[in-house]
Amino acid sequence: MSDTAFPRLSPSVLADDGDALTFCSTCAFSQACLSQGMDKSSLQDLHMLVEHVGPLHAGEHVFRVGDPFEAIAAVRAGTVKTYVVDRDGREHVLGFHFPGEVIGLDAIDGDTYPCNAVALDTVMLCRFSFPKISVLAARLPGLQQHLFRLLSRSIGRAALLAGDFSADERMAAFLIGMSERLAARGFSPNRFALTMPRTDIANYLRLAPETVSRVLKRFQEDGLLQVDRRELELVDRGRLEALAAPVLRH
Repeated sequence: MSDTAFPRLSPSVLADDGDALTFCSTCAFSQACLSQGMDKSSLQDLHMLVEHVGPLHAGEHVFRVGDPFEAIAAVRAGTVKTYVVDRDGREHVLGFHFPGEVIGLDAIDGDTYPCNAVALDTVMLCRFSFPKISVLAARLPGLQQHLFRLLSRSIGRAALLAGDFSADERMAAFLIGMSERLAARGFSPNRFALTMPRTDIANYLRLAPETVSRVLKRFQEDGLLQVDRRELELVDRGRLEALAAPVLRH
């Protein structure tokens, strides 16, 4: 168990795309709060304190299985991987979390975190005390609904690849899903970096690492995408979406 769940941010490091009155562009809760007529100053009046956490570097844990559940966190920058380790010591990747997405939601029903969360690159977080956000959600039905939507989305992604799909369908669904999630936060939908190792992608998709490399190479040869190390460009999005359709409809 970690002694330092959610390591604290150095006081000299502050948000770079928000201020005392304006939400950060990647804020996971801004849409729900603004729809209720709440701006950032109103949240401060309600003592809805947001704590900046980071930078965490690749390999540093946000929390570990068994750490006391006290907070959820929104990713501001970087990529966080969640995973568990089985009794035989094998790692199982549960998901990847990008800017604007929330980690820790699966701990709401218990007193401890049920999985590990680790930074894959340089990560910045906004930490929300769960007792405080629960009080705020009780006052703002829109925020409560937003929390439920985030939880439902997380569960849906976890079940997305449980069916009997081909390696091509799984990889296409993974790439289209990643593209849509990044686009929702204002990033390019067709040019992005695979911030996770291919071994992690393979683990998540329940494929062999060599299969992931083989599928990406074939996709490139077929003109669906371009790959330059970790940089990726979706060239023929329509064909990728058609390949992904059986998974995304599941």
